[in-house]
Amino acid sequence: MAEDHIDRFVKRLAVLPREVEIDLDVEALVDRIHGISRRMKRGMERTLAEFGLKGQEWQVLTSLRLAAPDHRSSPGELAENLELSSGAMTSRLDRLESAGLIRRLPDPDDRRGVVVELTDAGREAWDRAASVQARKETFFASALTKGEQRELNDLLRKLMLAFEEREATRD
Repeated sequence: MAEDHIDRFVKRLAVLPREVEIDLDVEALVDRIHGISRRMKRGMERTLAEFGLKGQEWQVLTSLRLAAPDHRSSPGELAENLELSSGAMTSRLDRLESAGLIRRLPDPDDRRGVVVELTDAGREAWDRAASVQARKETFFASALTKGEQRELNDLLRKLMLAFEEREATRD
């Protein structure tokens, strides 16, 4: 198999003295995951820019798009799900509302509250951007066979579960 830039970097690390305790396999794994993540993030940012969106706004739209069946949520629930302060959520909602992608409605269960609803324009923008990004991600993954994709998913799931377990014990 051909060498990538990570292979060349790890070869340079291999000359360090043994006192520098770097596991070269781990270093290569982490660097590759980080590099792939950066490239995927840049691709997503370009997709969102095509639709006049930013990643932070995309997260709100995604939460509303997946809020079945009515694509509604309270600002508090959105903030909690996205781990944001109420001020940060208000700012995002203001931008999305001025773009016509969401609307705030009176909460029928609480006269003091509001409900955030995805508009038809917001749903259409989300659906189009998601379709474009899905095609890009299919291209990214096409370097692997379906079997390799499933195998890699299993291995990455194992890593993710270890992170999640560790994070849960820290709280």
